[in-house]
Amino acid sequence: MSIRQGLLALLVEGPRHGYQLRQEFDARTGATWPLNIGQVYTTLGRLNRDGLVESMGDGDDSHKLYALTAVGRAAVDEWFSTPVQLPDRPRDELAIKLAMAAATPGVDLAAVVQAQRTATVGAIQDYTRLKLDADPDADVGWLLILDSLLFQAEAEIRWLDSCEQRLTGRRAGRRTPTRTTSTATTTTANSAGRGVRS
Repeated sequence: MSIRQGLLALLVEGPRHGYQLRQEFDARTGATWPLNIGQVYTTLGRLNRDGLVESMGDGDDSHKLYALTAVGRAAVDEWFSTPVQLPDRPRDELAIKLAMAAATPGVDLAAVVQAQRTATVGAIQDYTRLKLDADPDADVGWLLILDSLLFQAEAEIRWLDSCEQRLTGRRAGRRTPTRTTSTATTTTANSAGRGVRS
């Protein structure tokens, strides 16, 4: 999640203090990506420097209101109208972890996969409970985030299944064919079309 873009989006509704922005960001995302106030003020300083927001008032950061400039509003509009590309997202720590575990002597890769599967299934159960507790009319943003987290967790389980099959094949002495980019892309596109059941 881009803190920069998220704060700009919150300012569409009108000027805010840094503390208000932090509270609203956490409320809208269900505190899934909690911010500390230092991050908020550092980001606001950069946005001000770049001409996307303007500060109103004197004194320290906690007493200043921040408002969108015309350039900032255009940046928000562009963010909402531009799809997020997969290569622009942060590196997947789990994929890196398993890749490293596969080549590190003395690491039981199957145990690493199983530990992750247990944690991910637990997360799916937690997200499902949170969905049941949410108000479908008042918590639309939070429900969208929960659906996203469920999609990701379910996809992770499918990927861990694939990892386990690859390990089983390796232990049996079979070589697993390398996927081509076009096949991987087709598989990803097909998986993306599957939804989380509400």
